[in-house]
Amino acid sequence: MKLSTMASLYSSAIKTRYQNFPFLASSSCFPSSSSSHSLHNSTNFFSLRGSSSPAISMYSQKRNLSAVSCSISDNGFQDSSFQGGESFFRSVLASMESVYLNRNPTAKAVLELVHSVDGDQICYDHFAFRTFGVNGYGIDSMASFFLDFGYTPKEELRFPAKKLKAQWFSPPSTTVSENGSRAAGPFPRIFISELLVDQMSPETQEIIKKYTELSGSGNKHAALASALGSLTWGRPSYSEFQQLARESEYAAWTLVNGYAVNHVTISTHRLKSHLRDIKSLNQFIEESGFKLNSEGGNLKVSPDGLLLQSSTVADSTSFKFSNGTTELVPCSYIEFAERLVLPQYKNLPDNEVKEYHRRDGFEVGNADKIFESTFMEQLTRKAA
Repeated sequence: MKLSTMASLYSSAIKTRYQNFPFLASSSCFPSSSSSHSLHNSTNFFSLRGSSSPAISMYSQKRNLSAVSCSISDNGFQDSSFQGGESFFRSVLASMESVYLNRNPTAKAVLELVHSVDGDQICYDHFAFRTFGVNGYGIDSMASFFLDFGYTPKEELRFPAKKLKAQWFSPPSTTVSENGSRAAGPFPRIFISELLVDQMSPETQEIIKKYTELSGSGNKHAALASALGSLTWGRPSYSEFQQLARESEYAAWTLVNGYAVNHVTISTHRLKSHLRDIKSLNQFIEESGFKLNSEGGNLKVSPDGLLLQSSTVADSTSFKFSNGTTELVPCSYIEFAERLVLPQYKNLPDNEVKEYHRRDGFEVGNADKIFESTFMEQLTRKAA
């Protein structure tokens, strides 16, 4: 999709939110002391109708375009340069984050707590989204926006027991300082997962297909839906939500949250205080009264020992279903990630270590457990 077309879709919709979150315009290391927003009523989900705007290019086409723009940078990693209007792209991220913070008081409070200890800036490791792998509503639907702006597809991850797959996307390079102290900083990675709908029961498949079909061309505007905090389909009934939840809590979450940001992740090793050690951060979060996802232990560690992750459990929010029933449903959560220095760079002085010297990518075992941050077993568990 041409940038001019994308701009016409987004600019008017995100203008107000973006003005209230100016920090995303200046850096992807986001100051957590941005202007306060009163928490909106989290039932503010709306159904979008089909748009007459041109369709977003198919994911496979974008993969080819992205590959053309790739080059091997001085750090030895394959990078792609940023494409399109950077300020516009950041404004879309700002609006996505605005919706996320307004709906998730735990995430907002945690960011403020970390800021109170650590100082000016907090960097995001990645943004995560969930999708339905049917009728064009899977990974590709959200990925196309990021591919348009220079992101590069990376490894695919599989989660057979949960009937999910995921793919992550590395951010484009920028000409600014890595520490974000200038006009812009490094962009977050993007992690997008999808439910393998064809592996679900006929009853669950029927519900998911019903709503994705009702959405019309909503899959072509996934990023817009996320930036607006809107569902591209109508509100489901409570019985439909329950049917999905019995079979897949991931599916139930996606039915009522759509393309909303599932979580953002603080890059702990970029912090300046003692909280840069994720174990210290976990202790700080729990002592502040917040509950961590305990599945597999509070700290999830990759087999190579170089990727350490943890997360809070999701907030719950009131949702009014189409049959008039109002019930609490899981919303989003906040994650923490510490990427340790790769063995070949272990002798570098601390002040010379850059992000590309650290462990990159994601780990199936870690992610599998972090998915459960929105599951009822975690939400209803009493804090330790």
